[in-house]
Amino acid sequence: MTGRGWAPGQLALVLHTHMPFVTGFGTWPFGEEWLWEAVATSYLRILDSVARAPITLSLTPVLADQLEDAAAQAHCLDFLRTIRPESHRRDAARYAAEGQTELVAELERSAAEYAAAAARLSELPGGLLGALAPGVSWTSSATHAILPLLVSETCISVQLHTGVASHRRRFGDWGGGLWLPECAYAPWLDPELLAAGVHATCVELTGRFGWGDARHLQPLLTPDGPLLWPLDWWAIALVWSPDGYPSAPAYRDYHALTEHHHRVWRNDGAVYDVAAARRQAAEHARDFVARVAGRVRDGGVCVCALDTELLGHWWYEGPWWLEHVIEEAARQGLALTTLDDALARSEPVPAPADLAVSSWGEGGDLRTWSGPEVADLAWQGRRAELALLGAGSR
Repeated sequence: MTGRGWAPGQLALVLHTHMPFVTGFGTWPFGEEWLWEAVATSYLRILDSVARAPITLSLTPVLADQLEDAAAQAHCLDFLRTIRPESHRRDAARYAAEGQTELVAELERSAAEYAAAAARLSELPGGLLGALAPGVSWTSSATHAILPLLVSETCISVQLHTGVASHRRRFGDWGGGLWLPECAYAPWLDPELLAAGVHATCVELTGRFGWGDARHLQPLLTPDGPLLWPLDWWAIALVWSPDGYPSAPAYRDYHALTEHHHRVWRNDGAVYDVAAARRQAAEHARDFVARVAGRVRDGGVCVCALDTELLGHWWYEGPWWLEHVIEEAARQGLALTTLDDALARSEPVPAPADLAVSSWGEGGDLRTWSGPEVADLAWQGRRAELALLGAGSR
């Protein structure tokens, strides 16, 4: 593989940060705390990694709206300072009465992490959004809408232009990178993307190119739209798959919950051992970097894109893994790059002329968001869009 400035061993870590609008919809056991948990267990924990390494970080406008809201931050701090200490205390009291001292110790450790998260959040001079801002380089559609499912070019345009304007207002310079929600791409979006100033986006082409094909390692030039970065599912699946790293026995079980929704067990059912889990995260980081370095030894860029919330919120050890990946990349000689920087040093190749609709959902198409199982939601969205169009025409 050749091209202007292609360097062997480039890894582009892409973190897409998104959350539905949940502020004002109640708290525990479900409501606002969905976002507050992501703040405490994911966003705060990746701050240092994003600050020290070239990572492509996208942030949706609808999430930025919530992080920017002073009242929302106050709600988050209240949750971390009141509900979480009390819920830990109640679980600990139960297990203490049963003589399960290991579970009590793990609950106390977990409670201390929430307290530390509250302290850090309260000390950030510009709030969490201000702390994330230096690393945010890509935006997304205004409400994280699945653009190929929208009924009109007008609504697609509003979604895109609002998303870009939101990014410029909050973060200033923008290099033209936009994360398509769920990587849902269709060729007919190209003119609208180009009109909004979008220079590059990510697409899922495993169904087209095949698993592990070298064509995933280079950007594609479309005739009428942005440059397309194929996701490299060969690398992503090392993390995001049923038997990926998070399934290891030593890691914390996301699904097994105490009465008050705390996680104190490992995937193998034993009481969680944080030291063993951290060692496992370091080992998995070494394995990941070694595999990626081998994959791009002959050139190209491995685009490993993950939902930011996977790191910490869903996979508790994810932020540690990310820290170790950064360290291992330096140790093993694997260059890290942002997608914007990689494009400046590369020469894209023409995209296939007959690209189909694609996404990173089930089947690589749009069935996850428009199939029979979600028909009610899909039609609600369509009706809301038509109502908006009708209101705008009056």
